Amino acid sequence: MSTKGDLPGWFHAMLGHEAVGVGVVSNLERADYVNNTHRGRAILLTKGVPLKRFMAEVFGRKTGPCHGIAGEMHLSDVEYGVIGSSAFIGAQISIMVGMALACKYRTTGQVVVCFFGDGTVDNGYFHESINIASKWKLPIVFAIDNNRWAQFVPQEATAAQPEIWRKAEGYNMPGKRANGRDVLEVYETSREAIERARKGGGPTLLEYMVDRWMGHYIGDPQKYRDPKEIAEVRKNDPITLFYNRLLDDKILTLKYVEKL
Repeated sequence: MSTKGDLPGWFHAMLGHEAVGVGVVSNLERADYVNNTHRGRAILLTKGVPLKRFMAEVFGRKTGPCHGIAGEMHLSDVEYGVIGSSAFIGAQISIMVGMALACKYRTTGQVVVCFFGDGTVDNGYFHESINIASKWKLPIVFAIDNNRWAQFVPQEATAAQPEIWRKAEGYNMPGKRANGRDVLEVYETSREAIERARKGGGPTLLEYMVDRWMGHYIGDPQKYRDPKEIAEVRKNDPITLFYNRLLDDKILTLKYVEKL
């Protein structure tokens, strides 16, 4: 597969992950903080980063929020409460816990949401960070996109407890697993956790089950996956599922969609 194009850097498709970024961030206020991820486009745009501003960074333009140096994967935009991702997988968890400590110290009422994938929980950053977040009751929510593939290896092959939400019990915080393909379920579960954090109740660990349609990166041939499995997960398109629900509930009409 050719990867030649006009955009600099590596790209990681977010297809199949959209509902988590939209559902969680829809509960946040402008002053709240989130981090970017390898698949963070829905997170950034829902947080309010203008599309033109985002695309300027993607294309390496100096009019981007990082003057075209960061690209889309490491984009940060402090004006919109977006903290960039780290090249060290899992390091962003410690950084976001530090942001939550600052918010608590300043008594601003701000909430921090830290996004990461299932492979990150096998990293020491994860355990050290959520432990201190719980001990100090910091205003942070940990939101995990579990697409079951930590790059090329399934969680079951590396973790003694592959159900990530259960790890919360060991750190004395609420944990919950939800359907990350359903934007409304994501919205409701994250709203509860964000409200709890804002009221001083401390952190929550949310595990959202999603489907990765494509390889870890654009150009990954995915020889480690069964082609039938890839075809099957594409039936769980979060956008199509929500679209059909809006039609069924008479919130949208086909006539309006065509006009839109």
